[in-house]
Amino acid sequence: MNYLLVSLKNYLNSLKANYNKIIDLPGEDEKYRVDVQYIGNSLYYRPVIGILTHPGDGASGRLNKDKNASYIAASYVKFIESAGARVIPLIYNEPQEILYEKLNLVNGVLLTGGWKKNGLYYEVVEGIFKRVLERNDTGDPFPLFAICLGFELLCKVISKDADILKKFSAHNHASTLQFSKPIDIQGTVFQRFSPELLQKLTTHCLVMQLHKWGVSPERFCQNSALCSFFRVLTTCVDEDNKEYVSTVQARDYPITAFQWHPEKNAFEWGYSTIPHSEDAVQVTQHVANYFISEARKSLNRPRTRDVLDNLIYNYIPTYCGKAGRGYDEVYIFSQPESNNSSLLLTE
Repeated sequence: MNYLLVSLKNYLNSLKANYNKIIDLPGEDEKYRVDVQYIGNSLYYRPVIGILTHPGDGASGRLNKDKNASYIAASYVKFIESAGARVIPLIYNEPQEILYEKLNLVNGVLLTGGWKKNGLYYEVVEGIFKRVLERNDTGDPFPLFAICLGFELLCKVISKDADILKKFSAHNHASTLQFSKPIDIQGTVFQRFSPELLQKLTTHCLVMQLHKWGVSPERFCQNSALCSFFRVLTTCVDEDNKEYVSTVQARDYPITAFQWHPEKNAFEWGYSTIPHSEDAVQVTQHVANYFISEARKSLNRPRTRDVLDNLIYNYIPTYCGKAGRGYDEVYIFSQPESNNSSLLLTE
């Protein structure tokens, strides 16, 4: 009963920005009074998320040897869809004017895992990050989630330190999360987690690690640009017992970055180490729900036909799970040498 009351109290407190009336929540010894502001129908219930593609085919060339190919693991698409949103692929090597025009069709962006940390891919990530900040600065809420490689690239972009990342032994194992102290989870990705699940995150291996690079808490705090932009929510320790930053949230923007994989628990089966317990799947769902709840605040209302013409449903995923490792499904995009692709927009 105490868990239920605390969870309900936390939930009602999280609504403070959305209502303007007093709600009384009876407790065993007291009433919790929550003063919140009602926002009516301003939320957008048809959100679309742009997912940036990554170089390659997601299978070391076994599926597509085109040097201009890029891919999105289907688990990221399912992750977004599970929370009630749709996906438009942002093909990293298509003409920039087309790529950035697609940002006008979405209500948030997801940067995925991968390996590419330089060249055109880095430049595109930097350009998207800049535009995310600009849109938020105009008063239009526009969330950005960055997972694994996405986390690493944001650290490089924000810190302006090409050597900010250091090697860690965190490739292919599940781990706990350790929360920063003191921690206030209200307004963060963890605000929807029950007290019981929050506790389990610190004692049970419910999150998947699949990376070789990271940032130590000390190095993170030593970089003034990083520690002024982000606050650290959690850390993890690698297999050598070295600590690294694992979840950060921007202080002034709806940007959250993860040095772990929230999408894998429910949607990937290529590694036996991925946790698939009910608690682990709840982690995936809560993280997805939080992201899309932020995307629903977006003011962007693109034309329906433009969205439909560019949705990922126009592409067919490829099953690659028989290899017994890596991704189960990927969407592969081939970009012509001449870069003559075009954005499908109605007149």
